[in-house]
Amino acid sequence: MVTIIPFEEKYSADFLKLNKEWLQEYFEVELFDDHQLSHPMQEIINKGGYIFLAKEDQKIIGTAALMKETDVSFELTKMSVTRDSQGNGISKMLMNACLQLAKAKKWNRLFLYSNTKLARAIQLYRRYGFVEIPLETNSHYVRTNIKMELKLS
Repeated sequence: MVTIIPFEEKYSADFLKLNKEWLQEYFEVELFDDHQLSHPMQEIINKGGYIFLAKEDQKIIGTAALMKETDVSFELTKMSVTRDSQGNGISKMLMNACLQLAKAKKWNRLFLYSNTKLARAIQLYRRYGFVEIPLETNSHYVRTNIKMELKLS
């Protein structure tokens, strides 16, 4: 049985490993990623963000993070599911946890950066109501070619 749990520091290595795996498969680990992934407490949690983990038995099989931009605007980021667990609805469970929190906190919007090469991810985001918005030229991710937003209020 898969459960969605909040991040604890003891899962830092899992968070790093899962996210680096997908980045290395499709792109490369950028300096910005490496720093965030190596320091999730300092770079995400302590700055007002949140991390959810998908746990099956005693193994972490998925992650999703919400990084604070403002008190009512957060970036959905660091969503990853192990290859063996893909196609089992784990991404939907993580997305639902993120959206439940966003609505409970009365945030105005979620946004994300992605790449159209990740067609299944883009399809998932669209199903949840994310729409494409203009991508700024100075995005902190080199691999980004699409920015999406979900208005919540």
